[in-house]
Amino acid sequence: MAKFKFVEWLLLWLQESSHFEFDWDDGNRTKSAKKHSVRTEEAEEVFTTGQAAPLGVQVAPPVHEERLGIVGTTAAGRILHLVFTLRAGKVRPISVRPAHKKERELYEAYLREI
Repeated sequence: MAKFKFVEWLLLWLQESSHFEFDWDDGNRTKSAKKHSVRTEEAEEVFTTGQAAPLGVQVAPPVHEERLGIVGTTAAGRILHLVFTLRAGKVRPISVRPAHKKERELYEAYLREI
């Protein structure tokens, strides 16, 4: 399982961004739908609801490109965990799945603080 280190700039970026552009690669688009029953539109809602909790920058396992993690809800109230990178100002999702229990608890604690 990936580990993340909190970075404040990700929190500020999520809070201050009003528009997100997405760049789905064909493999990740279908992988999330097949493996985790998460549609791309549903994954994008986590960014647009305005209540995503930043996990931070992935520190383990090591990766060649900076990966970021967030947890947030969809319009239907489903809590998802997303790993993505930023390329040319666009969000490029790498992995999207339903949040595990610990991630849901972290997200609920985050909501109580904001």
